[in-house]
Amino acid sequence: MSQPSPVAPPPAIDSAAGRIVAAAALGRAVLVGRAAATITAAAGGLLLVSDRWQVVEVIVFVALSSAAQVGVLTRWPHVVRAPVPVLVADSVLVLGILAVSGGGIAYFCYAAGAGAVAGVLLDMRAVPLWAAQTALSFAVAGAVLRVNGLPPEIATYIVAFPMAGAVAGIGAAVATSALVRYVDLSTRLVASAQRSAAASERARLARELHDSVTKTLRGVSFAALALPSSLRRHPDLAEQLAGTVSAGAMAADRQARELLEGLRLDEPDRDFTETISRVCWTWSASTGIPAVTRLDRVDPSVAARYELTRILREALSNVARHAHAGRVQVHLVRAKDIVVFKISDDGVGFVIPDDLSTLHSAGRFGIIGMAERARTVGGDLRVYSTPGAGTSVTVRVPVRESDESMGFLAARDSSVGTW
Repeated sequence: MSQPSPVAPPPAIDSAAGRIVAAAALGRAVLVGRAAATITAAAGGLLLVSDRWQVVEVIVFVALSSAAQVGVLTRWPHVVRAPVPVLVADSVLVLGILAVSGGGIAYFCYAAGAGAVAGVLLDMRAVPLWAAQTALSFAVAGAVLRVNGLPPEIATYIVAFPMAGAVAGIGAAVATSALVRYVDLSTRLVASAQRSAAASERARLARELHDSVTKTLRGVSFAALALPSSLRRHPDLAEQLAGTVSAGAMAADRQARELLEGLRLDEPDRDFTETISRVCWTWSASTGIPAVTRLDRVDPSVAARYELTRILREALSNVARHAHAGRVQVHLVRAKDIVVFKISDDGVGFVIPDDLSTLHSAGRFGIIGMAERARTVGGDLRVYSTPGAGTSVTVRVPVRESDESMGFLAARDSSVGTW
């Protein structure tokens, strides 16, 4: 079965890019909100004014201009790096809505949104622009009051409208700064997680090499060093050493292949249950022994995923070699804050010694290796077996524990439990 190549982690976003992302996102939100408020205010005028075509012109103008601005920000978010041209264009649109609406409520809503746009793009540096917009709005409000001669109660509200732009601008500036800090913090956390995952992967690979290939090659090296002198003095011993070198080289090659296969076995971006199902299906297809799975959707850490997958492979290999089983059951469940992984068969079983280290003498190195793998991720492995009644291997590991916590748990509990 061909294995897909590993997926590289996404590149971290720098702070400048984070500023662009935040400003573009808030800018689009402000533009949509301004359009909604202005169109709503203008539509209300349909019930109050006689010239309804003017209201329709305002609605069309706002809808088309806002759609164009949002489209530009969506397609080219980097325009926020050039705030002056953007604000000049937006100011032209403010004058346009002033001309179309004749200084009505739609203009004041649109002008308040312009202040918010300036706050998003310039932060508190937009104070001069806010002052100019407020002065223009006061002039418009004064003209409206002189022409219409409104009652004092209504005039008070109109006089308050020009300040809305500055208030909205300050709010937008504060929101933009907060969002930029949030994006920057999120970026740092993602980068830290990527570095931690890379360091954990390197440590795991180093441990695998040390525990398998390196030890084998060291034995081959010792045998090769003794070979020249043995050729002259002890030909029989030399022949044995040559056999040892050959067997060791073949073992190292096999171990390296198994290591590479294990590294490709699990893809962290794939659902863990898919990986387990694929391993069981492949094993059943090659051995002819059916494997029944019951898998809950759990999300162990990357290190735990790898070790659990290797434990499953070793347990299935033991079943194929020793159990003479007719069926295997694989269960994966979550119980509170731990993942419980159980592989059981209906084979011949065996007598479990009180001290599992004695399994070395029986040639059952796999159980010891599985227990060591469980401990490296802060878990434990327990084995239950009765002659004629099959064997069950259960692994329990913490859910999403950090590598440091796992190391502490492994150091605290170095025993292998038996049931």
